[in-house]
Amino acid sequence: MPKPIPPLALPPQPAKQAGVVLFIALIALIVMSLAAVALIRSVDTNTLIAGNIGFKQAALISADSGVETAITWLSSQTSLDNELNSNGYYATSADAAQGLADGDNAQPATGSRINSAGLDDSGNRIKYVIQRMCRNAGAANTSHCLYGPAGEDENSKSHCDLSNPCLGEPTGALLYRITTKVTGPKNTVSYSQTFVY
Repeated sequence: MPKPIPPLALPPQPAKQAGVVLFIALIALIVMSLAAVALIRSVDTNTLIAGNIGFKQAALISADSGVETAITWLSSQTSLDNELNSNGYYATSADAAQGLADGDNAQPATGSRINSAGLDDSGNRIKYVIQRMCRNAGAANTSHCLYGPAGEDENSKSHCDLSNPCLGEPTGALLYRITTKVTGPKNTVSYSQTFVY
């Protein structure tokens, strides 16, 4: 008699899932999404900061145009003893230079690459004011004005200080402070100050 064939063994039935793996996978997906958003924001912020630094540097470079315009104006004047506020010139250093550069009397820079409104090729608006480094308006004298060196040679410069005051008439030229305000296309503001004599 032939042997009976044993019944085929059925594979074991998998245990019923309770959905825990799906829940953990969803949490991991949310965490990775938040990390991706944070990374994108970080890169975006760094790009904005780098762009702002670039705009500020460009504005500072444009300030040279304002200084050159002011020097040209200074050299064309015959008398600078009194205030010429409507031209952006102040015969005293008493007022805060930054406030003057923000005021209505600040003059727009001019030049080959600057339009009549004081805008250069980069879209920077350039304005300047000039202050004579004296305490009072009127004729300059040693008691209330600052003077530059006596000559271009380093050895011929006058060295006046508290321990070695200069007596008599000064031999150097009067000092002038030029304050330039540059407003960039994204409202970036740079101030620059230059002393000339």
